[in-house]
Amino acid sequence: MSTQPSPHSSSQLSFDELGTPLRDTTFVVFDLETTGGRAGEDAITEIGAVKVRGGRVLGTFSTLVDPERGIPPQVVALTGITQLMVTGAPPLARVLPAFLEFAAGAVLVAHNSGFDVSFLKAACERHGYAWPRPTVVCTVKLARRVLSREEAPSCRLSALAELFGVGPTPNHRALVDAQATVEVLHRLLERVGSVGVHSLEELVAYLPEVTPAQRRKRSLAAHLPAAPGVYLFRGPSEEVLYVGTASDLRRRVRQYFTAAEGRKRLREMVALAVRVDAITCAHPLEAEVRELRLLTAHKPAYNRRSKNQNGWWWLALTDEPFPRLSLVRTPRDGAIGPFRSRRLAEAASDALLDAVPLRACSQRIPARAPKGTPCALHELGRCKAPCAGKQSVAEYAPAVASLRALVAGEDTAPLRAVAAHLEVLAGAERFEDAAAHRDRVAGLVRVLDRGQRLAGLAALPELVAARPDGAGGWEFAVVRHGRLASAGVAPRGVRPMPVVDELVAAAETVLPGEGPLRGAPPEEASVVLRWLDRPGTRLVRCERPWTSPAHAAGAWRAWVERAEAGRDQYAEWGH
Repeated sequence: MSTQPSPHSSSQLSFDELGTPLRDTTFVVFDLETTGGRAGEDAITEIGAVKVRGGRVLGTFSTLVDPERGIPPQVVALTGITQLMVTGAPPLARVLPAFLEFAAGAVLVAHNSGFDVSFLKAACERHGYAWPRPTVVCTVKLARRVLSREEAPSCRLSALAELFGVGPTPNHRALVDAQATVEVLHRLLERVGSVGVHSLEELVAYLPEVTPAQRRKRSLAAHLPAAPGVYLFRGPSEEVLYVGTASDLRRRVRQYFTAAEGRKRLREMVALAVRVDAITCAHPLEAEVRELRLLTAHKPAYNRRSKNQNGWWWLALTDEPFPRLSLVRTPRDGAIGPFRSRRLAEAASDALLDAVPLRACSQRIPARAPKGTPCALHELGRCKAPCAGKQSVAEYAPAVASLRALVAGEDTAPLRAVAAHLEVLAGAERFEDAAAHRDRVAGLVRVLDRGQRLAGLAALPELVAARPDGAGGWEFAVVRHGRLASAGVAPRGVRPMPVVDELVAAAETVLPGEGPLRGAPPEEASVVLRWLDRPGTRLVRCERPWTSPAHAAGAWRAWVERAEAGRDQYAEWGH
């Protein structure tokens, strides 16, 4: 008869594997208040968080959030957060990046973390942020592991706060509940210390979701370096099961075997894995780009992102006498995008048709003697019916030229026109229509701005940029037509320019393709642009000037910020 080793005997981590001591671990303990319990449909109304390390409070984060929808009466009764309180509060689009920055690099802690993390993940997906995949500790799960049923019949936050006699009394307000959770966490950590749990890795391994089978596979990470890079889990037939990135490959991969991985599909993946391969990278940008390329090449079954590769949409003018906007997968010069989903592309198309008087129908109209019948849009004054011969090719041409000039950043007259239309709607006190119109225009500006910036980057034959590595050295990236062609570092004390010359000489040859991005994958170009946009990045050299169009949509970013803030001062927008 065989017995399983206990987590504190033969399977206990060796001294060099202890990882981060709990006293040196930074925790961000947070709580959300929401309009309901469905992460994909309900919205966040308040975020409260406390950053702690070694028992000391390092900072707090607290804000109400405009959910941009009504708050149900039963939620108001529970939390005390009314519609009036969130009116004028910043929307999630402004709050989310600030919270992600506050929590960056820390272990997230929440009471019933599955609920709160699901809302954060949904928010990241909705607003275009990559989920940072932090280590998450749930105080409910930890309490159930530490406390007996007799001692704690209930693991509700209020019950645990009363049990431990903590100061802040939970009241369904985010910051107060987060502060109470901090005290509960500290009391629980005192308990686990008595059974030999002293590091972050041991803490998450102590939670019940980690199976003995997961722990036994910890040896698969033994050969990995403590360096940034990409890791690949392989199955019994050498197939790639999962691809991920890490700033420390050994520590990150070890977490799959020692941490309480809550995702069922990844526990299943670990059970199938027989080997972990790794590719060390110069810095996180190279790791992120390599991950994207590996996802495209292997389409691993256990990566959700692999199912969305090459799923981009574009809007392009058709090649006919009376061009119209068409949804396409393969972009050509002058196309608008990229869009992650068909729905987003259709929303942008609607906004463009508000801005430019193009026809909305899909029929092919001959240049001479069209014999169609005017539709309802003609009766509403939104189409001049070229299908019925009521508009010639020459009369239709200015609308096409206006769209092309808008996309190319040569003229923003269509944006000024739709902004002026907001004034008309507001003056007529049609505020709901004005708000919907405002949101469509704000979305259009964001699409145009992003597309123009990506196109500007993709147009450059070569760009070399550098970022401080935080230790007195430099991280370098050689970018060609929007793609990462080479990456390297110059540690402190190493002359940087010879390193740059070597990286340029060894860089991948990139031949430009068709379309606004010159053939660059949209997601890779976006990752590179975000890295270049971060504060502290410096341009080392550029084969030709990196420019923006004279009338780029970026000039309307302040307009978008005011729109997202929910202001109704339509008269000053667009000027």
